[in-house]
Amino acid sequence: MEDMYEVVKEYVIDEYVEDDSEVTLDTPLISGGIVDSFSMVSLKRFLENKYNISIPDDKATPEAFDSVNKICALVKECIG
Repeated sequence: MEDMYEVVKEYVIDEYVEDDSEVTLDTPLISGGIVDSFSMVSLKRFLENKYNISIPDDKATPEAFDSVNKICALVKECIG
């Protein structure tokens, strides 16, 4: 299986980074202004489709989507 951290990081870079900003596993995505609330919805949909999971709305918080590490932790929790 592909490395989830790399998949999520590459998706974020491809979809949301508009300059040469470096994105690490701990880069603040929402609080840093890289991902906004509308983008968070499309990121959630990507994750659900990619990993065949359902992320409950109450778990899809800005805090849970604020870094690649936090996103992957949420996905792993939803996978079980």
